[in-house]
Amino acid sequence: MKQDIILAGVGGQGIVSIAFVIARAALEEGLEVKQCEVHGMSQRGGAVQSHLRLADSRIASDIIPRGGADLILAVEPLEALRYLDYLRPDTGTIISSRAPFINIPDYPDVEALVTKIRETPRHIVVDSDRLARQAGSSRSQNMVMLGAASAELAVREEDLLKYVRLLFGPRGEAVVETNLRAFSLGRDAAAASGEGVETAARIHAK
Repeated sequence: MKQDIILAGVGGQGIVSIAFVIARAALEEGLEVKQCEVHGMSQRGGAVQSHLRLADSRIASDIIPRGGADLILAVEPLEALRYLDYLRPDTGTIISSRAPFINIPDYPDVEALVTKIRETPRHIVVDSDRLARQAGSSRSQNMVMLGAASAELAVREEDLLKYVRLLFGPRGEAVVETNLRAFSLGRDAAAASGEGVETAARIHAK
């Protein structure tokens, strides 16, 4: 089994938190984990990219080659497309928010971005901003997107939830519950979208 994931967004959207939860869940299950340096954190609103590699055998490098990513998980639609050339052309999946982070004057039309994402054979698009607000905090968009990706990840949902609780536990039970709701809303939205592909069984069977 091997799964290569590109995490994408902008500074302040919680990409590091997503990486922490997935990596710790994978380690919990005895998988090998490699993660490269996250870029762009020095500037809030700057592009952030992280390579996360999971496998049941030794991983030689922490860098995913272009055309080698099984999954792009993006908290921002323009950032999802920025790394499109990393996606595996035959089986790769994009899971992206449709909620823009508009930090440049010539930000593209959001519907055009979403249309481009939907041109890829395997994709899920959810409104992370709306779902995060429904959960109780707009800051929980990253957990919405983690939930949306949960069925596609090569780790069990119960282990993801364990580390969501661990991550937010120091901030109090109310914050934990908000982020768990965000996860659940993202998971359910992805399942109801009809856009995704059933890759989890294929991943676990490798």
